[in-house]
Amino acid sequence: MGLNPGEPPPESFETSVNQSREAPFRSLKELIDKVSRKELWTLSELEDSGIEDITPFPFLALVGQTELKLALLLNLVNPAIGGVLLIGPRGTGKTTAVRSLTDLLPSVPRSLCYYGCMPEDIETGGMDAVCPECAQKYGMGEPLTQLDKVRLVELPLNAGLDDVLGKVEEKGVTGQRRSLHKGILAQADRNLLYIDEVNLLSNEVVDAILDAAAQGRYSVRRGQMAVNFRSRFVLIGSMNPEEGRLRPQIMDRFGLRVVVRGLTDVDQRFQVYERVRSYQENPRRISLEYAAQNQAVAEEIQGIRDRMHQVSLPADIAAVGLRMISSLHIDSARAEISLFEAARANAALDGRDETSLSDLAAVCSMALRMRRSTFMEEFFAAQEKEEQELQRLIKSEGIHPITH
Repeated sequence: MGLNPGEPPPESFETSVNQSREAPFRSLKELIDKVSRKELWTLSELEDSGIEDITPFPFLALVGQTELKLALLLNLVNPAIGGVLLIGPRGTGKTTAVRSLTDLLPSVPRSLCYYGCMPEDIETGGMDAVCPECAQKYGMGEPLTQLDKVRLVELPLNAGLDDVLGKVEEKGVTGQRRSLHKGILAQADRNLLYIDEVNLLSNEVVDAILDAAAQGRYSVRRGQMAVNFRSRFVLIGSMNPEEGRLRPQIMDRFGLRVVVRGLTDVDQRFQVYERVRSYQENPRRISLEYAAQNQAVAEEIQGIRDRMHQVSLPADIAAVGLRMISSLHIDSARAEISLFEAARANAALDGRDETSLSDLAAVCSMALRMRRSTFMEEFFAAQEKEEQELQRLIKSEGIHPITH
């Protein structure tokens, strides 16, 4: 017997969902761990409708890969971390994991204006900081934003610079009216920007992404037309190192770096097979099984994100992190930002308002790995040798610095 649209699932399903939602979990981490290890519920009565729809694999159905899942969750609750890069061989679930975030994404205030005008623009720069239409709406007390769910925006590998930044579109038969079409970077504002095989992007596209990531906005000029677009996004990338290296400039932009290896536990690998087979046979069935838990996790993520400003970083904990960075001889100041923001987010996921050493331990590998450059170390060593030779020459000539 089939299940008609709007008809509730069988009682066994409702019971399993209610039990999982009512369980006394101490933190979001415990909830996710519990649900991820559950057995698949079989709903043979739910038939495939035959209608093609895009149903992502549930995040809570991912098997193993604890560090990967933690890195993605940390960035959902605290965008200040700076995104995450997933590095590993093909077939290890990197892209599946990223796309599975769709059902967990929180909501953010989103501008109602084509140009992305926000109330804070007026608060900091006055009425001239927004377009005339938004200035008029603000003066009349009308809202400039509305709550909207964060989206996952994917940048195709074959995207050209016009696709990324925007392009001029001709209007009408005469072609005299022109408009600037938003590019992918503008569409990614306040969203997740996912780039699969990020190491294979063209240099011009990489440069555009770096500029937007650094400024949080970018400008497009086409003849006499010039438009500024907001572009504040959480950057998520994945790559197979067999296919080529990633430019150091964009590598430094990723707050966390996760090395994704294939599962070694045979029971886990068989569990992956069973869940993938179930998903391929009927995506809606496995989506329904996790729907209630997904909703519970999404609500928790929204709440944690809204409370992130309350999570403190004690000075003694920060001092430990700074000593670690110094010992590793890491030059980029983004190391501190990613480490401390990830530690704060980890504390929040665990239901605490103060960061501890255990939070540093949980995120330090992800935040600090792959930040040292062999080239720069050799460069500075050569410069130090040259500097010592210069100082010896100065002393041998009896030259003394001028003092005042």
